[in-house]
Amino acid sequence: MQALVLRRKFSKFLFAILSSIVTTASFSTENEALLVISKHRFEPAELKIPANQRVRLTIHNTDSTAEEFESHALNREKLIPAGKKVVIFIGPLKAGTYAFVGEYNEASAKGVVIAE
Repeated sequence: MQALVLRRKFSKFLFAILSSIVTTASFSTENEALLVISKHRFEPAELKIPANQRVRLTIHNTDSTAEEFESHALNREKLIPAGKKVVIFIGPLKAGTYAFVGEYNEASAKGVVIAE
C-alpha cells in the first residue's frame, strides 16, 4: 500500500517536472540570427530580422584580431575577441534599417539590420 502511494507521488512529481520542461521549451523559441566577422567584414552585410520581435544575435569573429560591434541605432556596443562568439539581444525593433559598424575597421566592417 505504501509503495503504491510512493509511486503515485513520484509519478505526479515526474509529470510536474516534464510539464515544466516542455512549457519552458515552448516559451524559449525566440528568433535567432548570426553575423560572422571575416576579413574585417560582416557577413551578411544586410541582416534581415522580423520587426517587433526580440532577436538573439550571435556574432562570430573568425578573424585573428578583436573587433567591436557598435551601433548607435541599436544602442549596442560589444567587444568580440579574435576567434570567439558573443551573443547580444536586439529588439523588438520597428520596421526600418539600423546601421552597425566594426569600430576597429570602420572602412570595411559595415552593415545594416533590416527589420521587416
